[in-house]
Amino acid sequence: MLLTRIKGPRDLDRLSQEELERLAAEIRTFLVDAVSKTGGHLGPNLGVVELTIALHRVFDSPKDKVLFDTGHQAYVHKLLTGRQDFAGLRTKGGLSGYPSRAESEHDVIENSHASTVLGWADGFAKANEVLGKEDHHVAAVIGDGALTGGMAWEALNNIAAAKDRPLVIVVNDNERSYGPTIGGLANHLATLRTTDGYERFLARGKDLLERTPVVGKPLYETLHGAKKGLKDFIAPQGMFEDLGLKYIGPIDGHDIEALESALQRAKRFSGPVIVHCLTQKGRGYEPAVQDEADRFHAVGVIHPDTGLPVSTDAASWTSVFADEMVKLGKERKDIVAITAAMLQPVGLKKFADAYPDRIFDVGIAEQHGATSAAGLASGGAHPVFAVYATFLNRAFDQVLMDVALHKCGVTFVLDRAGVTGTDGASHNGMWDMSILQVVPGLRLAAPRDAEQLRAQLNEAVLVKDAPTVVRFSKGVVGPAVPAVGRIGGMDVLRRPAEEVTRPDVLLVSVGALAPMCLEIADLLDKQGISTTVVDPRWVKPVDEALAPLADRHRVVVTVEDNSRAGGVGSAVAQALRDAGVDVPLRDFGIPQRFLDHATRKEVMAEIGLTAPDIARQVTGLVAKLDGRYDSEPAAAVD
Repeated sequence: MLLTRIKGPRDLDRLSQEELERLAAEIRTFLVDAVSKTGGHLGPNLGVVELTIALHRVFDSPKDKVLFDTGHQAYVHKLLTGRQDFAGLRTKGGLSGYPSRAESEHDVIENSHASTVLGWADGFAKANEVLGKEDHHVAAVIGDGALTGGMAWEALNNIAAAKDRPLVIVVNDNERSYGPTIGGLANHLATLRTTDGYERFLARGKDLLERTPVVGKPLYETLHGAKKGLKDFIAPQGMFEDLGLKYIGPIDGHDIEALESALQRAKRFSGPVIVHCLTQKGRGYEPAVQDEADRFHAVGVIHPDTGLPVSTDAASWTSVFADEMVKLGKERKDIVAITAAMLQPVGLKKFADAYPDRIFDVGIAEQHGATSAAGLASGGAHPVFAVYATFLNRAFDQVLMDVALHKCGVTFVLDRAGVTGTDGASHNGMWDMSILQVVPGLRLAAPRDAEQLRAQLNEAVLVKDAPTVVRFSKGVVGPAVPAVGRIGGMDVLRRPAEEVTRPDVLLVSVGALAPMCLEIADLLDKQGISTTVVDPRWVKPVDEALAPLADRHRVVVTVEDNSRAGGVGSAVAQALRDAGVDVPLRDFGIPQRFLDHATRKEVMAEIGLTAPDIARQVTGLVAKLDGRYDSEPAAAVD
């Protein structure tokens, strides 16, 4: 196999065009076989095989910086830079699903949030200029979906201002982010894709010119790469050139020879250049090509021949939300939904099918989505903006200054909250309950099961004068966790096994960690430690009934799948201080560090967020309190 001979990018230099085409076919076969076993981002990588080969033939990585936005289209890049063991892809100790500096010097940035690469590229190009690195180049690959993000256009504005600073921007145009790309930019690119008059004219001209002795081929190359050439009269690519950016394309993104020619011209140019490449997401794998939803953007373990899942999961948190949104849409005509280019992943496809006039896909533009939601709310609608928890970080200012300041009734639904695992550091939703604590008036719900998700979503959309947030985990929703009572707005999930005047521990359980908290209580009970378990349901603001309840216990323990810094535990501690309740408090959550990719269970074990780990520490805390009165050591927790 040719692929096994590729240990680094320069090994590509020795291959003929025929061999390069064979290599592309081998890579596609490899990707389908490998990713079907582990799951991962399949469709995007099948679409960039030839483009990545051409990039590494033209540019000299790692001296030249080859950057990807987003990193989920970097599997081919990994293969061509010596990483061909995909057996552990996205698993603990195996390859990351995104570029990783720890893996290779060829991985420059670890970006897995979209629309950032042009800012990085601008910085690298400026550094080359300042440090006199004239023989260093920067090539940034950005998907057409990522160009819907505001950061991309902020960067383009700066890049275009430096007419003599070399930088190659490769637009990987496959008409999709997850689903089909939407918006004005998408329409413009579609016009470029479908204006074939130029291509037909150029094809005829190529035949004629290449038959012309001596000057024919050079003249063709000149016309094909001209800044203001024939295409100006036939295809509307002027938007990019009006910004001051040289434009080359559209180029067939699956023609290695054409790609190399375009990239070489761009590399030789002394200023910023856009190379517009047309690619097909899922290329070469029929099940992906036929998948209209997202062309197998990301898959679990599948049968490689059919593309069908090996196993069918039980109901997920996302599917419960999806069904409840359809129900809400039927009951209330003012309910509208917003997605940031992720209609299917966040569960809004059913709502879109049922109410196509009440769904708004803003593209990969979370900031705009939040502010647009404020406008919708002020106009009389109640928007539900569904987004991954980690992606809401990008819209914090808009949540604070547009939605909250204006007391707008907007509901944010945060999917993939807490530890998500296999996608790695950038995708863990571990910051939302910290950053949102500082937003005045905002109310935040953390449902523990499907029933509570439905109930709290309904409660959230009733709020008209403040932002509300409902957050839930990734994956399968667990069994129902019934309440045995209620105190204030909090559900009591467990009372001490025996009646005691002052129970030892008040355990505050946040969201989906309720089953684990009940397990902790069982372990403590075996040590003779009496425990009350409560679910606040709404963790912001802290329920007024919590402080008096805490005062009737010896120790308060909070357990959350969010950063410990500024999270629910911190808010509870502040509420107790404000109420003058002087009870020891121990907060358990995610430590302040970026977490490597692994399964959720493995990550939770690594950070000590498991029932035995927590029960052991709580036992030690109670033992210290008991030590004030007797010296017997506490028994260990199994």
